[in-house]
Amino acid sequence: MNTVKCDERTTRLSGLLSFPLTPFDDADEVDLDVFASHVEAQIAAGPGGLFVACGTGEFPALGLDEYRQVVATAVKQAAGRIPVFAGAGGGPRVARKFALAAQECGVDGLLLLPPYLLTSTPQGLVHHIRYVAAATPLPITVYQRANAVLDPAAAVELLDIPNVVGIKDGRGDVDAMLRLVTAVRTSGHPRAAEFGFLNGLPTAELGARAYAAIGVESYSSAVHCFAPDIATAFHRAVRDDDEEAQRTLLTEFYLPFAALRDRVPGYAVSLVKAGAQLAGLAVGPVRPPLVEATPEHVAQLASTVDRGRTALRRLEESRA
Repeated sequence: MNTVKCDERTTRLSGLLSFPLTPFDDADEVDLDVFASHVEAQIAAGPGGLFVACGTGEFPALGLDEYRQVVATAVKQAAGRIPVFAGAGGGPRVARKFALAAQECGVDGLLLLPPYLLTSTPQGLVHHIRYVAAATPLPITVYQRANAVLDPAAAVELLDIPNVVGIKDGRGDVDAMLRLVTAVRTSGHPRAAEFGFLNGLPTAELGARAYAAIGVESYSSAVHCFAPDIATAFHRAVRDDDEEAQRTLLTEFYLPFAALRDRVPGYAVSLVKAGAQLAGLAVGPVRPPLVEATPEHVAQLASTVDRGRTALRRLEESRA
């Protein structure tokens, strides 16, 4: 089981992190019963933390009332067994509203998603982060992706915002991320050693070894939503430096899955929902502008999951 190392001062996480889906029913309403079951299954698989209503949870598609329902349900279901973090994003005033709603629901922290549409400078992004962080004492991890890009100086400046506790990278530029990590760790700031860094790529397992090599060992896993057995096995292989298991699971599952994911924009969510449906979870459709996975691609996904589980079973049998 992956455990969370949650320092009382920093809420710094380690291990494999779960980003649950948001289920919708036939009437296009959030299905809270299915969501609660999904959250329980995710917790049972042993991640280090839950991040609800984030990218995989279709945060941009949720109204504020729906968001409150999703976050409150996750907090209630977790019942203190595992830390729960919620996404917040959009323009500065909107991000503040969602952050305050999450605080009222009792979450342990926030993932601050990129600001809506606008592109600015790294310094402008710091101002945005500072603006949102001033509204709540909750620990905040900043999601770097799309139009939200930090440079080393901006990353160091985040250390002066007491409740900003980490950076999650979704860009995949390992060289640039190394520069951020090095700038923070060598800054001499009192918070430099405790500041957290997460690998947040759409299929983070592909870059897990490269990120671990620069000191970013914790990562999010979309695969955990529909194949937690594969996700936890791969994380264990990375943790234990098991090259054979990593190579096998990358070849038989992760690389084919990522190739399928890259076929259509938005499949980082749509294909994950299709995988959950294949696993028997009635998560319903994605909301626009995302598009559903085609029947052909769903069939390929099913075959890929079977192939991954076959490879995992053979690995386990060979070591029994």
